[in-house]
This record gives sequence, structure tokens and C-alpha cells, in this order.
Amino acid sequence: MAFDFPEKFFFADTHEYVNSEEELVRIGISAFAVDQLGDIVFVDLPDKGSSIEKGTSFGSVESVKAVEDIHAPISGEVLEINSSLLDNPEALQNDPHGKGWLLLVRPIDPNQLNQLMTSASYSQKVASQ
Repeated sequence: MAFDFPEKFFFADTHEYVNSEEELVRIGISAFAVDQLGDIVFVDLPDKGSSIEKGTSFGSVESVKAVEDIHAPISGEVLEINSSLLDNPEALQNDPHGKGWLLLVRPIDPNQLNQLMTSASYSQKVASQ
């Protein structure tokens, strides 16, 4: 199955994405990850105002198949969570790169974006899986 990954997004090996919006970023999980999970039934996110650290788990997504940790692709302060996903987790499946975003974050070090994959390199990675 071919996936369409937004060109301006950056991706982590663990299938999270970062959508940079000036000095803030939106973090979510890729359409590939959502497809692999299947029907999503629960999303656990950190509290607004908390800090996330690159490479560490900040929440989880539960599907009928499994519970998977969500890892921070960059470090930063959580300014907002997509609270609509808490009541309506299936929205994550319907639009993972749009309305299915998870966190709005102020990065501690914007240069961490340079350590992530581009959309093109992430597409190649998932195509080989």
C-alpha cells in the first residue's frame, strides 16, 4: 500500500511526525503507523504544560491489535494536546496528518528537526517494510 506523506513533515524511525509551524511544531503518528495499528480505541497523551524528551515515550495508542508507546521525535514543552482524540480516537485513523495531530509543542532545540527523516526518506523506509 502506498502512503502519501506531507512534504514539509519530518519523521522519526519510530513513525512519529513533526509538522513545523514557525517556532512551534505539531507532533503526531504517521499514516503508516496508523495503518499498522488497525482500529484505534484509546489515546493517552501527556498533560498540557509538561515536557517531552526526544526518544522517550510521552503517551500511547491502543488499538484492537496492540498498545504502542508514542515517542517524542524532539524535546519540548507541551502547549496543547488534541483533546478531541481522547473522546474520539478514531479521528486519528481518519486524518492522521491533519485533524489527528497529538501535541502542539514549543521545541527546546529546533536543530533536532535536522536529525529526523524527510518525507522522501521516510517514504523509502516504509516502502521497504
